[in-house]
Amino acid sequence: MKRKSILLLAALMLVMSMFLAACGGKEKAGTKTEGNKNGQTKNGEASKDGGTLIYAVDTAPEGKYNINFYGNASDSAVLDFIDDGLITYDEKMKPIPNIASWETQDNKVYKFTFKQGVKWQNGEELTVDDWIFAINTLADKDYEGPRYVNVQTIEGAPAYHDGKAQEISGLKKIDDYNIEITFDKARVNNLENLWTYPLSRKEFEGVKVKDMMKSPQVRQNPIGTGPYKINKIVPGESIELVRNDDYWQGKPHIEKIILKVIDPSLMVGELKNQTVDFSDFSPVSYDEIKKLDNVNILKSPGVSYYYVGFRLGTWDGKKNVANYDKYNNKQLRQAMAYAMNRQEWNDAFFFGLGHPVNRPIPSSHWIAADNSELNEYPYDPEKAKQLLDEAGYKDVDGDGFREDPNGKPFVVNFSHYKTANPTFEARAKQIAQYWEEVGLKTKVNMTQVDLYYDKLEKADKAMEVFFGGWSTGSDPDPSGLWRSDSLWNYARWVNKDSDKLLDDALDVKIVGTDQEKRKQLYVDWQKLFNDELPVIPIAELDQTIALNKRVHGVELNPLGTNSPHLWWVDQK
Repeated sequence: MKRKSILLLAALMLVMSMFLAACGGKEKAGTKTEGNKNGQTKNGEASKDGGTLIYAVDTAPEGKYNINFYGNASDSAVLDFIDDGLITYDEKMKPIPNIASWETQDNKVYKFTFKQGVKWQNGEELTVDDWIFAINTLADKDYEGPRYVNVQTIEGAPAYHDGKAQEISGLKKIDDYNIEITFDKARVNNLENLWTYPLSRKEFEGVKVKDMMKSPQVRQNPIGTGPYKINKIVPGESIELVRNDDYWQGKPHIEKIILKVIDPSLMVGELKNQTVDFSDFSPVSYDEIKKLDNVNILKSPGVSYYYVGFRLGTWDGKKNVANYDKYNNKQLRQAMAYAMNRQEWNDAFFFGLGHPVNRPIPSSHWIAADNSELNEYPYDPEKAKQLLDEAGYKDVDGDGFREDPNGKPFVVNFSHYKTANPTFEARAKQIAQYWEEVGLKTKVNMTQVDLYYDKLEKADKAMEVFFGGWSTGSDPDPSGLWRSDSLWNYARWVNKDSDKLLDDALDVKIVGTDQEKRKQLYVDWQKLFNDELPVIPIAELDQTIALNKRVHGVELNPLGTNSPHLWWVDQK
């Protein structure tokens, strides 16, 4: 089972779930887990059965409790307990078998083999028909969820989606436990982008696709193949999960898990009073939680990063167009990077959990370029001033702020999303202060988070320079964010060399199965990005979990935790 961390602040989590849904990243993430042999945990402790664990979430679930339909990070916390994917990922974020194994000779045609005896929580056995049913549902024209992108590269899926075919030609059932899937063409990452979560045919029998999203099977009585099943839902307050005694990887240790909605401002007190056993938390609470003697903190490198972006163009509905000139001077962008004390900023606002980053690839990914190959843009305000002078940005009227190369007033319009979190405005103003210290007058615009990215997509005039962040999935390919034809390339950066490097890294004819060759292409791309600097990467975050010391068996890595069926508690 894979569990995606909900580390990031609530506003950013919504943005990221939108990206993952739209760009086809794997929503659930985690690692291969080893079962407990002879009742022993990894460190030799004797595991115990029974008890209840209180698991805190800071946002009430939306209520879409089937992974084929959800689009919200708060629902993901529930799904992590009740469902399993066919494949999983190891500590290096490489796909490995879970319920299904696979083989391929050409990265176009894959044969998958299911484990036998895996059961849904309604007692029905899982077969390849349930996966075919899921793929057909996601490709249906009436499907309302965000997952069609994960099946549209299967041969025949677009024709099925458009009503031009009665079935998806790329799906070939061999028997109940074997299936062959043919993609429209060979790609290095076809497997990573494929939707690998079945949907129970039995449960949804007679339900039209257009009605599935609102059905009781999704909203009130969901089932999965995971270690826990939903027993009771109190909307907006809590969800009670009970263990699935027939779980295919073995009976879970903990008898009951209660997901409880807790206001983040109360989290430290709840942990201290031992009314919460397990919680993600935001960096602002880190120092307080470290002081609690009844709590252990698990920490791991994460897969998320923050950046400051420059608007270089607009979106014409199909591609980005480089038609906005204010920030097209590379020396200007580089000067603004040198002006920022990113280490100081990280220390001030992420409390030791954020670290300066020089590329739009988290360090935990296997394709990440080493810093020695990149310009690290160390804090150097004198260098910033020199670059600005060379680019023609000079103070010609003596007011302390620089005009543009034509002698006209130059103001950096900098936008940051706004929530109830008071640190957001403070960190935005700190960035503005860095730029003003080298003579760039800056105006900070705080925009409500629910409007922020919509305005960014529509090229709102106030959003010329903007704060953003992404959480990446198991597939490190950044094409969905930074190709010239990507909607989520919010900088509207158009660069043919960038597109070619990204395309080559996915081209089987060029890289074959040579991971090092593929990595080098991505490293070359990061070096190009690092020089052109369409955005300034400023921070990557560790992910953290606070655990009551009575909780055992939990492991954390960049993609999440190990399976909850391995966790256990000392009973109160």
